[in-house]
Amino acid sequence: MKKIDKILSQIMPLDAQVMQSVSEHVDQLTKPIGALGRIEELAIQLAGITRKERPTVKSPAVIVCAGDHGIVSEGVSAYPQEVTKLMIHNFIEGRAAINVLANQIGASVTVVDVGVNGEVNDPSLVMKKVKKGTNNFYTEDAMSEHEALQAIEAGMDVAKNVIDNGHEVIIIGEMGIGNTTASSALIAAYTNANVQEVVGRGTGLNDEEQQHKIAIIEEALKRRNINGASTLQVLARVGGLEIAALTGVLLQAAADRTPVIVDGFISTAAALVAYELSPTIKDYLIISHQSVEPGHKTVFEYLNKKPLLSLDLRLGEGTGAALAYPLLDAATRILTEMATFADLGIEKKELPSESTL
Repeated sequence: MKKIDKILSQIMPLDAQVMQSVSEHVDQLTKPIGALGRIEELAIQLAGITRKERPTVKSPAVIVCAGDHGIVSEGVSAYPQEVTKLMIHNFIEGRAAINVLANQIGASVTVVDVGVNGEVNDPSLVMKKVKKGTNNFYTEDAMSEHEALQAIEAGMDVAKNVIDNGHEVIIIGEMGIGNTTASSALIAAYTNANVQEVVGRGTGLNDEEQQHKIAIIEEALKRRNINGASTLQVLARVGGLEIAALTGVLLQAAADRTPVIVDGFISTAAALVAYELSPTIKDYLIISHQSVEPGHKTVFEYLNKKPLLSLDLRLGEGTGAALAYPLLDAATRILTEMATFADLGIEKKELPSESTL
């Protein structure tokens, strides 16, 4: 049995019994029923993921997967490919946006080289390089299916190590110039959405550059013969190595019943791949925010998921997910720190109904 098949077989539905118990507890807290809105939903979801009536999300861990994209040679990005390597140095030195936000919430940051086009020699960098960037999927498949599987398994290994080290929640992010193009292609392929509705400005394209990007993706999808392709084939033909690795993180975490906060457009594309491989994972997904990339909304509608925040972010790196982490912490705390009406010596049935308040 392949490693991925074993993990897929271990992904079970959320624990409905635990969720029911927690739902009943939430309704007994000193507030009107449903008054904490989606924080209550989040508490119940976390209970279902972890199989714990009092889940905790201590010691958050950020995993940033990095990879380069051959498609940048088609002029689809406002930044050169070299920026990927420069940003990895920035992560390692602790000076990027994700480092600042991780420090704020007390999270560790693990940076993984799964497909950077170049060498970064630093002992703190996790080396899982499958190849030096994907191929240009306008002219050939981005990678082989074997390479896509290697990248997924790399993400699984990193997630397993983080979980085994006691981290109770994972925040996923990425770095890779050209990855909005790969993500847009994946989302269009899996959801059958119109490419024009999916493609945004990425790193800051103007109108003409955006239209060029759309045309490149549309033609590439035709050339790669996406129709009828399997989930893995689509990923291999137009995806990214860092996207595949994040897919592996999501799969491993679900198998280990560890919550993952999904970041922006690229991380959500990875969540979509994970869903296509294992539909059960949909109930595990915690989407942190809605970015300004139009294709992000396409995935939400396809998966019937709602983001927690909307802050007009478009950075990636895990920044939006880090900003959403305190909401998960709050959701777990209401279960353990908030009084019930019984604690106050009041029976719920003695209270007036909300309609008479």
